[in-house]
Amino acid sequence: MSVTGTLAKVLTNYDSQKSLASRLRAKRIAVFLKIIEDVHNEYGYVNIIDIGGTEAYWNMVPMQYFDKHNVRITIVNLPRYTTQKDHGLFKFRAADACDLSTFRDKSFHIAHSNSVVEHVGDWGRMIQFANELSRVSQKYFVQTPNYWFPIEPHCLTPFFHWLPKRIKIWLVSHFQLGHWRRAATLEDAARLVESARLLKKKMLQDLFMDAEIVTERFLWLHKSFIAVKR
Repeated sequence: MSVTGTLAKVLTNYDSQKSLASRLRAKRIAVFLKIIEDVHNEYGYVNIIDIGGTEAYWNMVPMQYFDKHNVRITIVNLPRYTTQKDHGLFKFRAADACDLSTFRDKSFHIAHSNSVVEHVGDWGRMIQFANELSRVSQKYFVQTPNYWFPIEPHCLTPFFHWLPKRIKIWLVSHFQLGHWRRAATLEDAARLVESARLLKKKMLQDLFMDAEIVTERFLWLHKSFIAVKR
């Protein structure tokens, strides 16, 4: 296994509460929990849409907390990732994050999205994503990695995202990098390289103009941003 592959397993092991990624998530989720509490105080229940998320992500929050605040979560993913049956507080629905037409305007109290907007495609698709997320929710919480953070968060390779595209394709064609396996073909390599388009703070603000942009820091560097509409 490559060095970056080992780092990916150690640093982003969400099964361990002691991993760096888990500790950062726990700190991040505190902001979101305050929004849940505000909604519960107003309505007596909380209806959340989690766009591109997983049930496992929510394990960091005790089930008693969800019960206390009468929380229901609808997890939306592309059809190939939507295989689970509804159970407990979770519903699972298949949809494109850029086309949530199956959901009515403001049908959710809160929209949640963690590290998804950078994967939906080009700038036009990002605009569609932002518009749809804002349309279906009253409040939202949208996190994305910072383009200017020196380590690319998916392949965990320093400065990777700042390199010319041809060099990035060469690297993923020859090495396993972080969460990315070595690409078998040039087409696979190009698809990997294009699968994540990191955003700058101004870009996130342009997508979510009525949001407060919260900065998440690591070692005094701006690691990621969260667009929050409270």
